[in-house]
Amino acid sequence: MIFDSYDAYRAANFAPKVCVLGSGPAGTTIARKLGAAGIPVVVLEAGSREFSDESQDFYRGTTVGDSYFDLDITRLRFMGGSSNHWAGWCRVLDKQDFEPKAWAPDTGWPIRRADIEPYLAEVRDILDLPDFRPDVPISDDIRWVQLIKSPAVRFAEKFGDQLDQSKNIAVVLNTYATELAGDGKRVTGARLWSNGQDAGSFSADYFIVCTGGLENSRLLLWSNRRSNGGVVPNATALGRYWMEHPTFEGGNAILADDGAFEVDAVKEAFFSPMAAAMERLKIMNFGIRLIETPYPGVKSLIADLACTAPHMAEWVSGKLDQNLRCAAQLYVAWEQAPLASNQIELSKTEVDHAGVPRIELHWKKSELERRTLLEGLRLFGTTLAQKNLGRVRIADWISKGDDYPTNEETAGHHHMGGTRMGTDVTRSVVDANCKVHGMDNLYVGGSSVFCASGQANPTTTITALACRLGEHLSKVITV
Repeated sequence: MIFDSYDAYRAANFAPKVCVLGSGPAGTTIARKLGAAGIPVVVLEAGSREFSDESQDFYRGTTVGDSYFDLDITRLRFMGGSSNHWAGWCRVLDKQDFEPKAWAPDTGWPIRRADIEPYLAEVRDILDLPDFRPDVPISDDIRWVQLIKSPAVRFAEKFGDQLDQSKNIAVVLNTYATELAGDGKRVTGARLWSNGQDAGSFSADYFIVCTGGLENSRLLLWSNRRSNGGVVPNATALGRYWMEHPTFEGGNAILADDGAFEVDAVKEAFFSPMAAAMERLKIMNFGIRLIETPYPGVKSLIADLACTAPHMAEWVSGKLDQNLRCAAQLYVAWEQAPLASNQIELSKTEVDHAGVPRIELHWKKSELERRTLLEGLRLFGTTLAQKNLGRVRIADWISKGDDYPTNEETAGHHHMGGTRMGTDVTRSVVDANCKVHGMDNLYVGGSSVFCASGQANPTTTITALACRLGEHLSKVITV
């Protein structure tokens, strides 16, 4: 059942056991799992069926630190959430992403990759994916990895009819949970704002916060302030350890041997480091996206190389009559180390139309991120040279240590951390089952629970974690 207002929902006398806040990939997946288990669940979606400027305005905020996207642009506030502008890139976090890194404090999850693998078949059905293929070593340091471009599933479009026809799921649009109330052990209710006005209070036996990698922290920070610590009793880490995937053009490559590694249908290939290489260099995970340029592009690159990289130009010239394949652009997206100083705070001066403080995002890339970018490109270049597969030229701003460009991608629109998973209540917000520490009936879904960001786009792992949480709750909750 789908309702366009809270008043219409109340008139239906639906009695839920569980309230899910947010209808994006995590919220929709969890609701479907619970509904299939016969558990009545209501999904409260702050937006409507379609994008609107009025709804999007609730997402305005400010960023302090490094240049970042406008906060009302980098996510979407209507049914289906940010799946509505998802590009469709899919890969599960690597096994090593779940392990602690001795050189990067506060890394490591309380679960392992094996804990989400049982759900990957279900994830493939949800995201319309073929089977994932194993990585292919290119050298002892670099591996070819697969990123699958799914049809970019829009969750409202794919699952809307199913949700509307379900007897166990009610989706309530235009209904914003402005705050949760709690007594330090349980969430006792929620305050709602629907269709532009206060809609009173709401209660359920369980609450699952799936409002996104920024809004999850905002809602819990505000709720905790209003309830004097009654919603997140162990709040030291709340809003902290926020992460993104910095993303920039890293340079160029010229490739020698046709068929040395596989490219996809749009002439792109993806590479990442081996775990041993990361440990040896004390860097984070990274992904290099190699985009082939048609052969005529090689000529202009050679002319440029003659002035800026004569040794590389000499190798290229020697290969011109030896099946020189193409030039390529190299884009790098890499893992950001979790730092407590990268955090979501509540604005002291700005509130939205419902009176909730807007977000003030504090985000800055560290020296470890800079080193990962440079050493990662060097590692890739060394592999191509040693295997005589090609040569790499690193962009001048990277090799010289200049400031990050402000006219490039900047980041992946991947919002991770803020309510991270862990066992130490001073460094995490939820446990291994995504339950808020100290609370009996409050859970969090989505990438805000990520302990580390890896290099993979997060949606596949978000969906796997949502399947896992939905199954866990279906065993915990009695109807």
